[in-house]
Amino acid sequence: MTLQAVDALQKIHIEVEKVINGMKQNDWELQSLCEGWRVQEVFAHMSSNMKEAINPSPPPETAQEPMKAEEAMEALVTPRRDWTAQELLDEYAKYLNDWISWLSALQDEPTASMEIPLADLGTYPMHMMANAFAFDHYCHLYIDILAPEGPLSGSLDNPTDDMIRPGIEWMIAGMPQMQPTELAEAVTAPLELELTGPGGGTWTIQPAGEDGLIVVDHRANLGAIATVASTAHDFVSWGTKRSDWRTTCNIDGDENYAATILDTINII
Repeated sequence: MTLQAVDALQKIHIEVEKVINGMKQNDWELQSLCEGWRVQEVFAHMSSNMKEAINPSPPPETAQEPMKAEEAMEALVTPRRDWTAQELLDEYAKYLNDWISWLSALQDEPTASMEIPLADLGTYPMHMMANAFAFDHYCHLYIDILAPEGPLSGSLDNPTDDMIRPGIEWMIAGMPQMQPTELAEAVTAPLELELTGPGGGTWTIQPAGEDGLIVVDHRANLGAIATVASTAHDFVSWGTKRSDWRTTCNIDGDENYAATILDTINII
């Protein structure tokens, strides 16, 4: 299972607290790297996800069209835009421990292997919810909020392999399902993805199988016509379209083909 992702979240939370304790009041108003969200909205997103997991809001009285994942995130953030920093911090603290316990419980069978649909992101085994949140917290803290890409400076230790890797596993697992049509059209030959540094590894992105989805194997030497090299940390940024892959990736092989795929990838 992915109990490592629960451990990663606890370690990332320690770093979140360090940032919070060093923030000034006007820091909450600064624009984060996440488009349309100030630092305030980023924290509102994190705290609202925790609250909804433990104390879900009642469904609307009248049936509505299912929202896409990003629409649902924005719907939770919107009513919190005018909250004070302290209100957000109180919500975060209120649900943190129960949220960690909930994610830990999802690692136990038979729940762990039960599949859950996540809006337009695809369907995943329940244990991977911890990976999804490890990715979410890491991305928002280390990419959206902290310099050099985000607006805040902080004297945090460099993130370790065990903090980054669970989120990378979520990104790899989500790649085929989050863009089923776009990537199936773009991937016509194997492309090797080599992620270096903490959280790294090598995967081969292969053409779609019988189910119409591309295949991402945790192996190399599968006949790739190009290899893309990047740090795992940078992959969190360019793989979510927060930055341009051209600034941090090196390509060996068919550059035009690799560029087509890299321009297409947009992980949520």
